[in-house]
Amino acid sequence: MPLRKHFQIAALVAAVIAVQLAVTLSGNSHHLTQLTMSAYYSLVIVGLCLLIGYAGQISLGHAGFFAIGGYISGFLTTYNLLPYKDKAIVSIFAKTGLLVGRQDLYGGQALTFHPWTAGLIAVLATFVTALVIGGPVLKLKGHYLAMATLGFGIIVYRIVLGTEKLGAADGISDIPGFTLLPGLQVSGAAGLRIQNYYIAWGLVILSVTLLVNLVHSRIGRALRSIHGAEDAAQAMGIDTAGYKLKIFVLSAVLASIGGVFLTHYNGGIGPSEASIMKSVRYVAIVAIGGMANLWGALIMGFVLNFLSLRGYFGTYDDAVFGVILIVIMLFAPEGLITRSVFSNIRRLFGKAAPEAEV
Repeated sequence: MPLRKHFQIAALVAAVIAVQLAVTLSGNSHHLTQLTMSAYYSLVIVGLCLLIGYAGQISLGHAGFFAIGGYISGFLTTYNLLPYKDKAIVSIFAKTGLLVGRQDLYGGQALTFHPWTAGLIAVLATFVTALVIGGPVLKLKGHYLAMATLGFGIIVYRIVLGTEKLGAADGISDIPGFTLLPGLQVSGAAGLRIQNYYIAWGLVILSVTLLVNLVHSRIGRALRSIHGAEDAAQAMGIDTAGYKLKIFVLSAVLASIGGVFLTHYNGGIGPSEASIMKSVRYVAIVAIGGMANLWGALIMGFVLNFLSLRGYFGTYDDAVFGVILIVIMLFAPEGLITRSVFSNIRRLFGKAAPEAEV
């Protein structure tokens, strides 16, 4: 990784610390809740930026992967296996420490999967799903690929909305905190706000570091060649199908991890997390930050998600993101951070740029 990229990672770390100090010292520590949630949504966005901006593969179904992670982890950590404790498989799980006893919502005893076990199963399930879906779907191109991933997202949404054991329209609640290490827990408790802020953004920093290294490696060069001219890249001996599938799976896993952690942080998850508008929102944020700009996507994801979670857009939340996407496509198709907006405005209204005038 180039030295300049090390400075960018260091700047991100400094910015994360500075934001926490500024928010806490100003007496607005309750804002850390939305900042933490923004971090988990940012995992989806940076993964999608890699898929769209570098591999050139659009996906309108990443909210589905986010929901798969959250719902599976939430279900496994709330489904009571105590009535089945005498069953051989449940007994084996309990003896190996995969299950944990806790109190349910009504004060009774429950035996559920440990959050670590549930989280790993959720991520593995997402990995397998992305692998199975990605194989045939990534053979498609352009709007056909977008429609196929949209179809996948709709399927996930309808499943979680219509399945009674997943809470149907109400979703899953009473999901326990995720104890990472003794004294370190992913939870929405007010006393753990600062701790959870750093857990969430620490995860983002690790993910961005991984992706930045990936972009500046041989794999990154292969991805850019696939995006620029897939047929030519394949003719040069690049395994285009293999690279596209691997990046698709990686981005899905990042979305799933975000879903797992946010679910345990919020203590619940609802079908809105799998909605089509959530997928459109992720794509809109990537477009605003820059299709091939991890830093731009991360910055805009942080800003727009925070504003949305704070309720600044009110009941027009989805409409605002739709309008933003249209405006970006018209005036800054490569993103706000990577393109001159004013030159595109002049071009749209028929005013030629100075160098084009003869």
